[in-house]
Amino acid sequence: MRLLVFVFMLLFIPDSLYSQSLNNSRFLGYRGIWFTLGQTERMIADGYSGLYGDKYSGGLSFAWSHTVAPMAVYAPEVDKTFFVYGGTTEPDATYLLAMASYYDHANHRVPRPTIVRDQIGVDDPHDNPSITIDDEGYIYVFVAGRGRRRPGQIFRATEPYSVDEFEEIISREQTYSHIWHVPGKGFMHLLTLYTAGRELYWETSRNGTDWTSEPANDLQKLAGFGGHYQVTRLDEDRQRVGSAFNYHPGGNVDLRTNIYYAETADFGETWTTIDGKELALPLDNRDNPAMVVDYEAMGRNAYITKLLFDKDGNPVILVVTSGGYMPGPENDPRRWEIIHWTGKEWVKKEVTTSDHNYDMGSLYIDGDRWTIIGPTLKGPQSYHTGGEIGLWLSTDSGETWKLERPVTGNSPMNHSYVRRPHNPVDPFFAMWADANSMEFSISRLFFTNSTGESVYMLPYTMKSDYEEPLLIAPSPPVP
Repeated sequence: MRLLVFVFMLLFIPDSLYSQSLNNSRFLGYRGIWFTLGQTERMIADGYSGLYGDKYSGGLSFAWSHTVAPMAVYAPEVDKTFFVYGGTTEPDATYLLAMASYYDHANHRVPRPTIVRDQIGVDDPHDNPSITIDDEGYIYVFVAGRGRRRPGQIFRATEPYSVDEFEEIISREQTYSHIWHVPGKGFMHLLTLYTAGRELYWETSRNGTDWTSEPANDLQKLAGFGGHYQVTRLDEDRQRVGSAFNYHPGGNVDLRTNIYYAETADFGETWTTIDGKELALPLDNRDNPAMVVDYEAMGRNAYITKLLFDKDGNPVILVVTSGGYMPGPENDPRRWEIIHWTGKEWVKKEVTTSDHNYDMGSLYIDGDRWTIIGPTLKGPQSYHTGGEIGLWLSTDSGETWKLERPVTGNSPMNHSYVRRPHNPVDPFFAMWADANSMEFSISRLFFTNSTGESVYMLPYTMKSDYEEPLLIAPSPPVP
């Protein structure tokens, strides 16, 4: 199927899409990208039935929910939420464009999105962007590359609080970019390099242009023992950046497990455990002081999803755990779990279960009121990536959870990879994409408010420069 789509693109999409860059041009609507990892045949060789598709597939415009962050930031100075995503050109194309746009809260509208970087034929949303805003209002977009095969880039807007035009600052190896602007200090960039598997590094910059790693590309290594995926978060009140990550035994990404946590409160000068013990870096052994949960000893895979801080500044980590990497009921249950530092110890609580390892959602904390919005409910393509979106609520700081309401229902395609702005403001509180997770399809982009009661779709095709998002319908009634 993907070969046929590629041939169609070569025959029918204008040559201009391939002969010249579309950078800094406006696109005619919000079109998500469909993608599949393409590993089904390899998994069948390992004993997989093949009945439930690839390891992951579907609408991956906001994927992956743990590997690039943030994908949206609210700017109170202009009352806009600026966001990025992996878009594409035509309904039948898998042609990646790194897109930037904003939601105008005052006028309830969006502009035609800007193409920050035209990936010139690349179809892989591993290259998805992340976004941040500096003290002067300039927007930065970090485009993740893919290992050592494709470089990543840093772009800076030419005007404050604008996505009209971007200029490239750096092009170099950088994968899975997490970029945080620490007020008054500058930028902290946490990223992955394929030095010995997926290893974790960081660098800083006072102005977004001059980086501590340039020109020698001498990044500082945080962890490297088998490979890692991480989620990160900036605690603005304490000017602290935290990283929660897993590891890959023997370098095998299909065996990802365990959870570790490290943080820095001095702009990367030192890193410590949650209880203040300074870490000797880089971490180079699975048994180290940063370990939080030993899922490997339980025989569980751990798919890390979100990191936040509670009202007291204690880290809260959201993970999905399972019995193995292959899709299908054999690796049930997929448990959604909260791992919370209480101030004295790490505690683990189960929220709910779903039917796929990549059913990834977002966590929100407002005092003792904690919310999870994610594809926890059965969708039209069961045991494939995503499902129907549900909103789960805890009013006792994560001790107990209940399904507050379904957010979507009777959908034709699965919804997946729910992302949150760094500092969400209603109604642009959570965003995601849909798609058919079983076969190639179009992919549309959605957002909802903090209660999950209203769901909006960004306009797929725009006839004017600015349009209002389409209110799909109030969410389904509470069961």
